[in-house]
Amino acid sequence: MTLAERALERLRIWPDLRTGRASCGTGSALRAGRSEIVHFHSAHEVDLHLTDRALDRFGLDLAESTAIRLVPGSRWVTVHLDCDTDVDLLMSLVSMALKAHQAPQAETTDVCNFRRVTVIPSAPPARPGGGRGSSPRTGGR
Repeated sequence: MTLAERALERLRIWPDLRTGRASCGTGSALRAGRSEIVHFHSAHEVDLHLTDRALDRFGLDLAESTAIRLVPGSRWVTVHLDCDTDVDLLMSLVSMALKAHQAPQAETTDVCNFRRVTVIPSAPPARPGGGRGSSPRTGGR
């Protein structure tokens, strides 16, 4: 059983969640009320729908996690499941998402992060002549 399958099995018994097909067309979804909360896309990739308020409050902390990928402008965060600890993180985030979605939400057409491309800015190049960074040849300055 994959980590995503184990997480889905654990979440299926939560009374506020019901299963269905993900609106993006790939994988299973868990819904609470009218909101899709979680999409299970693969054995290791899960998208979680948060609210603007939750992202404002926890976004910086989420960005520090190696298991989380944030896409600018999206209320969906991708959780990469590599170990049991990542599944535990997902459980906590689903709980947070459920609480966040209890407050009235504006209707949205947010699409999850599945197949979205994230461009990560590269580090600025080292300046020639011993500026910031290290020399590729010597490994130092």
